[in-house]
Amino acid sequence: MNILLISQCDKRALVETRRILDQFAERRGDRTWQTPITQDGLDTLRRLLRKTARRNTAVACHWIRGLDHSELLWIVGDARRFNAQGAVPTGTTSRNVLRANDENDWHTGEDIHLLTALAALLHDLGKASEAFQDRLAGRLIARNQYRHEWVSLRLFEAFVGTDDDATWLKRLIAPTPEDDATWIGRLRRDGVDSGALPTPFAALRHAPLAQAVGWLVVTHHRLPVLPAGPDGRAAEFQVGGLHRVLEQVDAAWNERPGDGDRAAVEPYWRFRHGLPVSTDLWRRRSARIARRLLGRLEQAGAGDWLANPYVMHLARLSLMLADHHYSSLKGNDPGRVKVPAGYPLHANTSGPGQLNQTLDEHLLGVAQHGGEVTRALPRFEQHLPRLARHKGLRRRSADERFRWQDKAAELAAGVRERSERQGAFIVNMASTGCGKTLANARVMYALADPERGMRCAFALGLRTLTLQTGRAFRDLLDLSDEDLAIRVGGSASRELFDHYAQQAEASGSASTQTLLDEESSHVRFEGNIDAHPLLQRAVRDPAVRAMLLAPLLVCTIDHLVPATESQRGGRQIAPMLRLMSGDLVLDEPDDFDIDDLPALTRLVHWAGMLGARVLLSSATLPPALVQGLFEAYRYGRLQFERNRGEQPGAAGRAATVCCLWLDEFRQSVADCSDAATFETAHRDFATRRAERLVEVEMRRRVRLEPLTLSGVPRDEQTAAFAGLARDAALALHRQHHTLDPHGGGRVSFGLIRMANIEPLVEVALALYRLGAPPGVQVHLCVYHSQFPLLIRSAIERRIDAALDRRRPAAVFDLPDVRQRIDASGAADQIFIVLGSPVTEVGRDHDYDWAVVEPSSMRSLIQLAGRVRRHRPGDCGQPNIVVFDANLRHFRRPGDPAYCRPGFETAALRLEPHQLGMLWPEAAAQRIDARPRIVRPAVLQPRARLADLEHERMRLAMLPRFEGTPQAARGGTRSRAAAPAAAPRRLLNAACWWDLPPADALLTAVLPQQQPFRFDPIKRVELLLRPDEDGSDVELVMLLDAVRGRPRSQTELLVDRGMHHRIPDSAVHGPGIAPWGDVHYLTALQDLARELDLSLDVCARRFGTVSVPCHDAGWRFHPVLGFTRRLG
Repeated sequence: MNILLISQCDKRALVETRRILDQFAERRGDRTWQTPITQDGLDTLRRLLRKTARRNTAVACHWIRGLDHSELLWIVGDARRFNAQGAVPTGTTSRNVLRANDENDWHTGEDIHLLTALAALLHDLGKASEAFQDRLAGRLIARNQYRHEWVSLRLFEAFVGTDDDATWLKRLIAPTPEDDATWIGRLRRDGVDSGALPTPFAALRHAPLAQAVGWLVVTHHRLPVLPAGPDGRAAEFQVGGLHRVLEQVDAAWNERPGDGDRAAVEPYWRFRHGLPVSTDLWRRRSARIARRLLGRLEQAGAGDWLANPYVMHLARLSLMLADHHYSSLKGNDPGRVKVPAGYPLHANTSGPGQLNQTLDEHLLGVAQHGGEVTRALPRFEQHLPRLARHKGLRRRSADERFRWQDKAAELAAGVRERSERQGAFIVNMASTGCGKTLANARVMYALADPERGMRCAFALGLRTLTLQTGRAFRDLLDLSDEDLAIRVGGSASRELFDHYAQQAEASGSASTQTLLDEESSHVRFEGNIDAHPLLQRAVRDPAVRAMLLAPLLVCTIDHLVPATESQRGGRQIAPMLRLMSGDLVLDEPDDFDIDDLPALTRLVHWAGMLGARVLLSSATLPPALVQGLFEAYRYGRLQFERNRGEQPGAAGRAATVCCLWLDEFRQSVADCSDAATFETAHRDFATRRAERLVEVEMRRRVRLEPLTLSGVPRDEQTAAFAGLARDAALALHRQHHTLDPHGGGRVSFGLIRMANIEPLVEVALALYRLGAPPGVQVHLCVYHSQFPLLIRSAIERRIDAALDRRRPAAVFDLPDVRQRIDASGAADQIFIVLGSPVTEVGRDHDYDWAVVEPSSMRSLIQLAGRVRRHRPGDCGQPNIVVFDANLRHFRRPGDPAYCRPGFETAALRLEPHQLGMLWPEAAAQRIDARPRIVRPAVLQPRARLADLEHERMRLAMLPRFEGTPQAARGGTRSRAAAPAAAPRRLLNAACWWDLPPADALLTAVLPQQQPFRFDPIKRVELLLRPDEDGSDVELVMLLDAVRGRPRSQTELLVDRGMHHRIPDSAVHGPGIAPWGDVHYLTALQDLARELDLSLDVCARRFGTVSVPCHDAGWRFHPVLGFTRRLG
């Protein structure tokens, strides 16, 4: 490729870029270079320029495509020195002629700035206590009795006293000696003063501004939570307790009180050296801020800041960011504030016993930096990198199956400006195999300003699916690591994924890719991070940098939910800035556990409040889930428009949201300002989609099979189930096999899906005992979540390769499959995956057939999508067999059966448990998304499996009151106090958006009561490592270190009696053998050699597994994984 480089650098940046460019290209002028170059060379040049870039760097790279055509590839540095096509202006001026940036839409930006600045001066006053100073000096090591921010709040409460806001602000402007004495003289000392002390926010009820400032002070490290039990949740919580919740906050909501006596508590309330409020610099700055706040009080619309979550949480974010940044400054850092030397109080240390910043300096420094951050909030997203003019996202689809993507992108482009003003809520319900992943990217790209480019986060629930999606984007769109960030929770999972991907490329699988596909070229606008006050502080943290800088972020949702979930404030900074600067795609939101939907609702509400557009992508979205998430987004968008919209301050005005619905059949758009309008539009779209689904070819047909276990003793039920599953698999193989093109034998790949791991392992052992009929060879692969990471990764790589059926004959050329077929010689070869629910989602697999133990309608539909996933064509005979009951029904008669996983509960029991009665539509043999996406007019949740799921989803997502059979529809929220006779509200996801913001959004009570990924089962992390001589393995239990500190774990060797090893003879039988018999120690040694790690380090990184605790211990075999030890 032939490129042209233009440098518009100044000063030392010009010298440095000339030095670099001269090494790669020939000069064509003082600021112009030209050269032919490979893609690798171009990437290296760009990395060098980015590494040495400074404020005055500006380099554009053009690809010369022909005699009369060139294309901008990228700009490094200040993109403002070029236009959107990379052209250089003929003349420039430093005068702001157009005055285009004089105004912004931050109508409450002044409130955010002033609240942050004043709270910064007050936030660490509690560090002046003797207890805190002793802790810094190392004289106090016991746990905190009272945290410094709680003491700070009490000090501020004492200063305000009974004055209204105007009065205490005037006292702060010109304090008298009597005013100075009030800070400590009127201090209410928890744990010292006798009697019941009023809570700070109740005492400040008469001063709304003081309440807002006090909230920022006490929450700058953590949000208040109810005093809780060992599981982190408060007992006997009721939603009504959230009414005026801040007035209930006492010291126990900030830190669980210790059992110290009065003598131990008093140092927290003694101030031997007074407070920094008496220093001249502090007085001058506080007076300046107070004057401006006093003027703000006199303006129309001022007051009741706590009811404006946008103002409060952005002020909190600014305060936290300034505090984190300033606390990290050490020594003679130029960013530190100059204060008179000799102040006796300190705020922090730079190491054990090394005092760093004095308290007066810290308060002034945080106030200064907080002010700079808040002033930089408007348009900060314009300084972040973006992806623009990407031909891979703009080109039309050449495949007829994916033409619907073109129409969806065109529709999105047509509502681009409307979505910028109103926000956008998009629902993509296209079927499996229709290219939803790429369609989502194309739609979000079409919504973005074509001149500025795209920023979007794609959030998924599973690590494996996240890694696959990220790799798909990288391959399909030819994106670099700078353009695309992939973030998953487990670094070891990512490391293994990348390692084996590199091996595949080294083996030649990547050789078919061109150096630069001219159809996927794009421009990446670098932004100007170093010159932006907010971003230069935020990206000092590598985690924040990774979250923010890539235009496209593909991550597990765990990286974004801290925006609302994290009680520790620092973890909220990165996800909040990400949501403020880009859009959000939620992939398969209906796959989350129903207990995780409140957290999902909070995230969508936050995205709406911070200005992001949201897209939901799944073929099986139930209407109540979509309705609840829309309402959360709409109420969030209402807060955004109240602060940033064209009609600011209209708190009672309904927000009109631009809504889009997409699938492979049709696309529609509507403006929805209330719940009823959206519900009608969504029901119409889903109904029409259901009508079209009936007309498509039947790739999958289902047959119900009786599970005849009545009268079978409990300890023989798994063996009986194994026999029935084997017989069903043999029958399906006879009807749905493929002829081996090399040997002519009959080969099929099938799935036996079971609900729970423990019976799954028992069934596997029973299958090995049963064996296979003569002439049949079964290759059995057990797949669930309780394998050491190394083994699970090997299993996933093996089945990923075999179950990619886009080229049906390719599987017979895989070495792993070919070797097993040839070694057996049997006429019928059946490759079976015996898997848990992990087989249903997150894997792009194509089975010939499936045998299913049912759990829910959702899981049945998801699993059906893994049968004939890649191969079109009608299926004449049933290729999915579903048992008409599950093992739990027979093992625990009388108890809920379709649960864990499933939706049945003790409160909402199914009357029959036979699937033929619960799912009468199965008689038609068709299985698709219709039961999930269309809600019947009359629900029968105790008689129909699909109706049960609709009812559970409604109860979880929509406003719910005791004694009312139907959920109250959104859009009728009353901000006034509820009358005494009103029905009692019940806790669910809707509480977050349907309660008044001051009750729901200013504490962590709702996330505390409805935590994300809450697991009531006690688990332990096990490590399978080599023993001392390296000839065998031993099992070690890893005990966690103190929470909140760098990870270091204590290893406890598991007694051999608790580590039962299943013998190799148990995993072989007549005509049946493991598919992928992994020798753990050999595989570990091979991986350690490939990664150049010691065997011990490799085991620690890739040999761990999380399992439920069991007093009796665990059983293990490399082909079966871990399960509970019997007896």
